Amino acid sequence: MARPFRFGVNLLTLESAEAWRGKCRHAEQLGYDVLLAPDHLGNPAPFPALATAAEVTERPRLGTFVLNAGFWNPALLAREVATCDALTDGRLELGLGAGYVKAEHDSAGLPFGSPGERVDHLVHTVAELERLLTDSEHRPRSTQSPRPPLLLGGNGDRLLRLAARHADIAAFTGAAQPAGKPQGTLQLISPEALEGRIAAFRRFAAEAERTKGTDETGIELNYLIQMVGPTDDRRAKARELAPYAPDLTEDQLLEHPALLLGGAKEMAEQLRAHRERFGFSYFTVLEHNMEAFAPVIEELHGG
Repeated sequence: MARPFRFGVNLLTLESAEAWRGKCRHAEQLGYDVLLAPDHLGNPAPFPALATAAEVTERPRLGTFVLNAGFWNPALLAREVATCDALTDGRLELGLGAGYVKAEHDSAGLPFGSPGERVDHLVHTVAELERLLTDSEHRPRSTQSPRPPLLLGGNGDRLLRLAARHADIAAFTGAAQPAGKPQGTLQLISPEALEGRIAAFRRFAAEAERTKGTDETGIELNYLIQMVGPTDDRRAKARELAPYAPDLTEDQLLEHPALLLGGAKEMAEQLRAHRERFGFSYFTVLEHNMEAFAPVIEELHGG
């Protein structure tokens, strides 16, 4: 049986307290299941933003999408997580990643390191959070037991292995650092390559004895939709976007879960197809796509 859909929106801007509260209430009214906050310099600080969102909403879960582990000391992060989970009445979902924007580390005066070093720190952070948040003596205590659900995002083998062992939700980037481009640049991989990444994750999950087969995985799969483009001509829209993904064909762009093009019913069918092909049931959109995606939620909720 297919896993039910969930839909999240990553809220990126903070104009005022009143505007933030109103935006969170509106996202709930539009049917979003999860309200999310990123962890980039220039965006709102995630934990106070989520605690405030909890005060003005009732139904949605609240998550980080995703914390840059390189910004955080694990013990201090455990305190933030437990506090935020308590203040949101157990609605927190913790998303973690290794970080990929060197300029942000430079601005913060923090070491960036190699990809391997960043993943090493993420591995250490996950282990420490597991240890601290499941310790009955840890204060403050989180509301959820044994800890809030953990989302791990990435694309490489080490990150997918980590997600297979520890995550409740695995978030796939569907993008990679292209050779010769500035550090932190991401470019879409093909749908076929994305299938390969998911197949690798399934193998790692089987190795970790977390699954008994593709249809029985207990780990929810997430994908971030980069663009929601209402249009009467999907192919024309794909041709407009071709310069942003020069290695992909028009057909590959139309098949890619990063791009959602068409009318609401067409988009809903695309997400059903992505769930069937890739296993994604939890989709996230960016704040500027929140309104455009709402009719798709209406089409799919309950499906």
